[in-house]
Amino acid sequence: MKHDETRLRDRGALARFDAQPRGQSMLWFVRDLPNAITLAGLVLSLLAIFWAVTGMYAAAMVALLWASLFDWFDGPVAKRMANRPEESHAFGVQLDSFSDLVSSSVAPAIILLGIGEWSAWYLPGAILIVMAGVIRLSFFNVYGLSSDQSYQGLPVPANTILLTSVFLVYGLVDMRLFQTLLYASMLLMATLNVAHFRFPKPRGGWYAAIVVYTLVLTLFYAWRMPLASQ
Repeated sequence: MKHDETRLRDRGALARFDAQPRGQSMLWFVRDLPNAITLAGLVLSLLAIFWAVTGMYAAAMVALLWASLFDWFDGPVAKRMANRPEESHAFGVQLDSFSDLVSSSVAPAIILLGIGEWSAWYLPGAILIVMAGVIRLSFFNVYGLSSDQSYQGLPVPANTILLTSVFLVYGLVDMRLFQTLLYASMLLMATLNVAHFRFPKPRGGWYAAIVVYTLVLTLFYAWRMPLASQ
């Protein structure tokens, strides 16, 4: 049991501390750069929700693109920090999960409901994507990466990549068709999040690709913003 706990701790999935350091506020962890990056992504996710509720979907997509970018990079930044306190690492693991839930599950669910004009027919899809995200993140927090450094199921941050790709055709196709396409995409995301397959951990060129993807789609949505907000 002790060996299993050590193995999980090494994966970043488990960390427990006996007591809070004396005189240390919980806000102390915000000074940690990777945690600050995660929180910046959370702010962008909340802005995406706000803009989606107000019908500004292009702005919401831009916010989600950058929230996703911050989420992909907080981990690599953390790994390059020498002498980072173990408490900051453990706090960051939990913080990252909550932030991922908002950006990759709650925000897409609200966007789906908005596109569906808040019809109850879209509620099952919204519920499923949030539930799948909660299950996926809880599983990862317990088991972490597998021994071959892969994930089980599709990592929830990939949801935003699929969502922002689907929205490329928003306003270019019939609204009913787009609603169906988005709903089907949400069901696909929820299924892949909890599916029993191995997804390799992104490395090297992936990070360059996600930067290019973010920049290109940001320009596209900035150009489409007046149309997409109608």
